[in-house]
Amino acid sequence: MPDKKLKVLAVDDDMINLKLLKSMLMKTSYVAEVVEARNGADALSELKMNDDIDIILLDIIMPVMGGIEMLKILRADDSLTQLPVIVLTTDETKRVEALDNGANGFLMKPIRERDLSAKIAQLIV
Repeated sequence: MPDKKLKVLAVDDDMINLKLLKSMLMKTSYVAEVVEARNGADALSELKMNDDIDIILLDIIMPVMGGIEMLKILRADDSLTQLPVIVLTTDETKRVEALDNGANGFLMKPIRERDLSAKIAQLIV
């Protein structure tokens, strides 16, 4: 696990999913803070205000701005191209599109704590 505690940006339009993610992450020894956003546009605003985000957990299907659209914007921004993004979705068919657009990992919902921890550990060294 990482040397420092992580600041995670969790992006999901479903408040229950956000709360579950946050509680899962805060139970771990390696997460200091979870910043929440309800869609891609909110998440991009959070990134402007929080330049110390270590990793993004990104839902794909959201109103206003979905995850794929947000990924495209992230990967086009030189200051954000290296930021690890794990896509979380119920739609297995989105895996290739998400990875093609710069996602670093992919997890199917419902998210299991063990799988999430393992995926984060792969990306944050």
